[in-house]
Amino acid sequence: MPTRKSGAKHMRADIKKGLRNARVISALKTLKRKFELLTKKGDREGAAKLFLRLSSACDKAAKRGIIHKNNANRTKARLSKRLKA
Repeated sequence: MPTRKSGAKHMRADIKKGLRNARVISALKTLKRKFELLTKKGDREGAAKLFLRLSSACDKAAKRGIIHKNNANRTKARLSKRLKA
């Protein structure tokens, strides 16, 4: 336990940030799963629309520091390669 008031406040804030980050990461994973399903079905139009949403979500998460910038770029590159194939 923290010895100062400010330490306790930081702990509370960290818990809130962790929950928010987990929600964003979970949403990214869900979008990835939906994208995989659409590409397996062969629905290129739907997959292209979802790819735009997913790339935007990755960029926003990277900008907020939830995921690393390189992680976002790598994810987008892999998904675009799958979309083209």
